[in-house]
Amino acid sequence: MKKILYLMRHGQTLFNKQHKIQGWCDSPLTDVGIKQAEIAGRYFKNNNIKFDVAYSSTSERACDTLEIVTDYGMDYKRVKGLKEWNFGAYEGKDELLNPALPYKDFFKYYGGETQDELIERVNKTILEIMKKDGHDCVLMVSHGATCVNFVRTWDEYNTVKFAGGFKNCSIFKIEFDGEKFDLKEIINHDFSEIEVK
Repeated sequence: MKKILYLMRHGQTLFNKQHKIQGWCDSPLTDVGIKQAEIAGRYFKNNNIKFDVAYSSTSERACDTLEIVTDYGMDYKRVKGLKEWNFGAYEGKDELLNPALPYKDFFKYYGGETQDELIERVNKTILEIMKKDGHDCVLMVSHGATCVNFVRTWDEYNTVKFAGGFKNCSIFKIEFDGEKFDLKEIINHDFSEIEVK
């Protein structure tokens, strides 16, 4: 039987709003970020999606998003392997200092992770979780670069091709057959009821 993973990015944070590099360092959700998480939670309720289990990055912004999405009604596990890319000495600095994409091993020279190290960490973590018994419908709340790099790793199997741009509280709906992952849908929410600054 195929399993379903809903891999989601956290809501807008203070550092997102200030255009600061945010990997292993953390900042709180903004009011907009909280409302984004509430809207994402409505998506799951409106589509009668029930999770067997839920997991979050250990970062506060991801944990807070998951708690809001599940209406504070679901136990979940915090997992370091779902953390964002470690940007080393660039953490908390202005996004204008980012090098041109792809980053590859740039941040390794400044105490962070290479892209390959990020991909290996995230793939190992998600594979281990999804292979567990009773994990047929799973929610994971993580981060932009983490989610995107994971999905791109499995691109040859993806039904839906990811073209770029993964906004706050967007969701990748991914099917897992026990060996490989297949991106089935990219869920972007209508945030027109809130003013995103």
